[in-house]
Amino acid sequence: MNIGVPRERRPDEHRVGLTPTRVEMLTRAGHRCYVEHSAGLGAGFQDDAYVRAGAQIVYSPEEVFGRADLVIKVARPTAEEGQWLRPGQVIMAFWHLATASSEKLQRLRDHRITAIAYEMIRNDDGSAPILRPMSQIAGRMSAHIAAGLLQNNYGGRGVLLGGLPGVPPAEVVILGAGTAGMAAARAFTGLGASVYILDRDVTHLERVFEHEQRRVTTMMAHHHNIEKVVKFADVVVGAVLIPGARTPVLVTREMVRTMRRRAVILDIDIDQGGSIETARPTTHQTPTYLAEDVIHFCVPNLAGVLGRTASHALAIATWPYVHHITEHGLDTAITHSSSLQRGVAIRDGDVVALDSRPEVSL
Repeated sequence: MNIGVPRERRPDEHRVGLTPTRVEMLTRAGHRCYVEHSAGLGAGFQDDAYVRAGAQIVYSPEEVFGRADLVIKVARPTAEEGQWLRPGQVIMAFWHLATASSEKLQRLRDHRITAIAYEMIRNDDGSAPILRPMSQIAGRMSAHIAAGLLQNNYGGRGVLLGGLPGVPPAEVVILGAGTAGMAAARAFTGLGASVYILDRDVTHLERVFEHEQRRVTTMMAHHHNIEKVVKFADVVVGAVLIPGARTPVLVTREMVRTMRRRAVILDIDIDQGGSIETARPTTHQTPTYLAEDVIHFCVPNLAGVLGRTASHALAIATWPYVHHITEHGLDTAITHSSSLQRGVAIRDGDVVALDSRPEVSL
């Protein structure tokens, strides 16, 4: 099989679809891998490492897409990359099609693309094996980002997350008790913050209660409770996901208006639309803006600036599915793997019905 690994083109996206180790495993199995020049630099992988792994370095994105039957990316193709799609290709990436434009969807239909969405690959127990490590990274990063944004020199309230003797810690509200929410809760409690976590599924809250040994206050995520907690929050973290659908808005603009002046909102679910009404996508270069006198941080590719760690984690998580497809072909792989089958968002240009179970987690 011909496999293409293009360089990611979104701002501050330093991850790469395949590491040299995984490329070597594929080439040893007889597959041909075409890696775009400098594709791995952000993750610390030189072109020479891919050459030693048996890959062929190509010097234009058109050639990568033109040669590949299977394209392995991180983020969904940009509008520019859409011009290089080859009819009938299989593309694996974080697609987040719930927020994709109608023009992009039509291009995928026209080219009869098969889109395998990493975020939609689900095990029978509902867990998301590929999304999980990226969500863990985002959750852990959120505490460090919030700690900085609360400083006066970044426009914040001048609050130390952990407080001091005689001075109470910061109040942190986390919406969603899934992987990202749990990782965020652990990171914030580790820094000494007072943490509240809300979810619609009581079983998720039971897991938080058990694992965090009562260091985190758990609440049901209904309108009254959300309205109540955002009023006193120094930090609000949106960590919400409904598989295959746009993230529901849980915090309205009216609620944001009631928040403390220069409090911080981190909407880390913005790649699926965002759970805060005042949230809009930002970049690592310009990550924040003020809305209703509240600092907003809403970067979709949060893990993109931890290129090496995130690329290794992504390669580990995607390998079982990449291996299955390359060894047995897509049809057989989908037939024998219900997890992979759930990840097929578009098949030969036809949009597949998406799983949109009403859960609040990430």
